[in-house]
Amino acid sequence: MHGQDLVSALLMNFHWAGFILAFLLTASISAAEARWPQFRGPGALGIGEGKNLPEIWSKEQSVAWKTEIPGYGWSSPIVWDERILVTSVIKDGEVETPKKGLYFGGERPTPSKDLHHWMVYCLDRRTGKKLWEKQVHESAPPSSIHLKNTYASETPVTDGERIYAYFGNVGIFCLDLAGNELWSQKFPARRIRNGWGTAASPVLHGNRIYLVNDNEEQSSLLALDKRTGKQVWRVPREEKSNWATPYIWENEKRTEIIAPGRAKVRSYDLEGTPLWELGGMSSIVIPTPFSGFGLLYVCSGYVGDKTRPVFAIRPGAAGDISLRSGETRNEFVAWSQPGAAPYNPSPLLYGDHFYVLFDFGFLACHDARTGRELYGKQRINTESTSGFTASPWAYNGRIFCLSEDGDTFVFQAGPDYRLLRKNSLDELCMATPAIADDSLIIRTVRHLFCIRNGK
Repeated sequence: MHGQDLVSALLMNFHWAGFILAFLLTASISAAEARWPQFRGPGALGIGEGKNLPEIWSKEQSVAWKTEIPGYGWSSPIVWDERILVTSVIKDGEVETPKKGLYFGGERPTPSKDLHHWMVYCLDRRTGKKLWEKQVHESAPPSSIHLKNTYASETPVTDGERIYAYFGNVGIFCLDLAGNELWSQKFPARRIRNGWGTAASPVLHGNRIYLVNDNEEQSSLLALDKRTGKQVWRVPREEKSNWATPYIWENEKRTEIIAPGRAKVRSYDLEGTPLWELGGMSSIVIPTPFSGFGLLYVCSGYVGDKTRPVFAIRPGAAGDISLRSGETRNEFVAWSQPGAAPYNPSPLLYGDHFYVLFDFGFLACHDARTGRELYGKQRINTESTSGFTASPWAYNGRIFCLSEDGDTFVFQAGPDYRLLRKNSLDELCMATPAIADDSLIIRTVRHLFCIRNGK
């Protein structure tokens, strides 16, 4: 081959290699955008990455489809490529609609004697058509719930091969993507504070599923082999009832399992060995931890407590890192705010800012690196007293907050409070939405809505 021909051939090969690499990278990015595999999506951050996600919608505008989901459940939908997965529990006989507002009144101390059906549904993301449904359990409920809660409040998780649907008062069920049950683990129902029911979702890391079950009788952190369902280890926890989903913190020093609690926030290594603990939380713990800027953010904000702290924690801690009286930081607590935490919604880290959505309808913003308040509690809607239970989410430089009335308030992201609009679906909402590619998936009391631009 002549020198010129050799150069041409090499250039052609480089051209095709570059084209193939670019194609693979684009395909990888596209696939990631179409996957929302757990509660609050990748990293439990609640941030969408699609370029054509909707900002304006109503019952008539930008609704690609609406599909009825039988029964009740406040679990979030999850997405893997073109499949949407969601759980629900159907009750035979008379049904009470879930209650809005705080947990004052609505206790149901005696479980129903009616037959209930624990269900997993799979829908086509493009059309909303049900691809399959699977009943994984049938019985009268073994424990009670509050009228605001449901028997399907834990969000499932998927690795793209299997679906792990956890119902805290019954057990965990592993299905393949066609809806066939691969294994299950039943758990005894434990007594929960005031009979409120369970809500902490499972997390997946490597070949293990991690579950926290904090209750009034025998709290524990459990690791299961995701392929077989067999117990790998279980460690007891000196905790009473909590509802916070655990978090896998992959930091610069190690990988940790973070399990918030009202007695202590505790960190464990992947074999269940305690690493560090932090006291000072409020007496009811619900928000899910997450990380950014090399920090772990944990919080609890029960509205009946004076102490409602947010903590930002540095990696590498050991032992008890609790703040002493009067302290706001120490070697491993980078910053704290003693009264800044929400009750039900998890906070949101977006850009350089840490946003807090409060149940009573206020929004606040802090500098995520320092904790400095950028704007304090701002009343979102002066026309209504509707509460907020779903966690906020973000994309396209916008912050979205979904009220229990089905109104999504849209804000300009940044250090200044700026409400842009309100999008209304006029249906009861408490589940945190899912985001996939160009689609926003909102669960209401009766339906899944798929919101897309131009539909």
